Amino acid sequence: MLKSNSLKFRSECPVSCLLEFLGDKWSLLIIRDMVFFQKKTFKDFFSSNEKIASNILTSRLKSLEKIGIISKNSVLNNKKTNIYKLTDSGLSLIPILLEMKVWSENNIEFHKKRSEPSSLSIKNKQKNIEEIKSKYLRSFNNIL
Repeated sequence: MLKSNSLKFRSECPVSCLLEFLGDKWSLLIIRDMVFFQKKTFKDFFSSNEKIASNILTSRLKSLEKIGIISKNSVLNNKKTNIYKLTDSGLSLIPILLEMKVWSENNIEFHKKRSEPSSLSIKNKQKNIEEIKSKYLRSFNNIL
C-alpha cells in the first residue's frame, strides 16, 4: 500500500490519485527501466536514452522512495553505491506498464511500422507478468 496519509489529493478519483504519484514522464521511465531493463543504480538510470537531468533523477528517486514505490538499499561490498528496488507496491505496477507497452505497440504508428502486433493475449497475460516479475527479482541475486 502506498504511503498517502500525509499527501493531499486534488480529487477522490482513483485515476487522478494515481497521476498524483506517477503522472510525470520521468517516474514512469524509471519504473520502466527497473522492470524491463533491470536497472538498479543512479548511474544506470542516468544512462537511459531519454537523457534525464541528474537533479530531476535525484528528485524522482526520492519521491518514488517517499511514497513507497521503491526502496533504497546499500550494496553488500560497496557502501558508496545505492541499489534501488521496487517494493511490492512497485511490483504491482508491472501489469500497468505491460498494458501501456502493448497499447503503444498497437496504436502508435511509429511502433506499428517497426513490429508485429503484440502477442500478449488474455490467455498469456498473467504468464508474461509473472515472467517479467521473476526476471526482475532474480536480477537482485547476489547483490543485496
